Amino acid sequence: MVNSLEGLTAQGRQATVELLEAAGLRPGDLVVVGCSSSEMVGGQIGHASSLEAAQAVFAGIYPVLRERKIWLAAQCCEHLNRALVIEEACARKYGYDPVWVVPQPKAGGSFAATAWKNFASPVAVEHIRAHAGLDIGGTLIGMHLRDVAVPVRLSLDHIGQAILLCARTRPKLIGGSRAVYE
Repeated sequence: MVNSLEGLTAQGRQATVELLEAAGLRPGDLVVVGCSSSEMVGGQIGHASSLEAAQAVFAGIYPVLRERKIWLAAQCCEHLNRALVIEEACARKYGYDPVWVVPQPKAGGSFAATAWKNFASPVAVEHIRAHAGLDIGGTLIGMHLRDVAVPVRLSLDHIGQAILLCARTRPKLIGGSRAVYE
């Protein structure tokens, strides 16, 4: 496992590239990232927040998504009920209603606070339906994925010291035995 800030950036970039390849996302799709900076640096979730670690992994994830015109939703911690930081234009596109809060490293989480500072026009929302996601450190992103989530295994299973779990989503299969699926 890599613990340097440069290593966290590289792992964030690699995980994002691999997830996008596996999920087959298109421009305009939405990726949720839950990130415990505490877990990345070897602490317990919610007890060892590291703004530097969050900034490092954000620097690996965000440019990859921007380059491919995929929206990032940064999940806040439980103190903000796992609200999400997204770009205002994304909220308008998907019809998500903004709520009033500005995440801080100890109230919302370092990753969400980093997203807030780096987005052009950030807003917080309570609910989204993302097309794929990265869960760094057991942050429980499942509530923010579309209905049918499919686990995705990457070549990485950790970022820093945090466990990495990923998912993509797919449409529901309906119609029974006579239905045809592509």
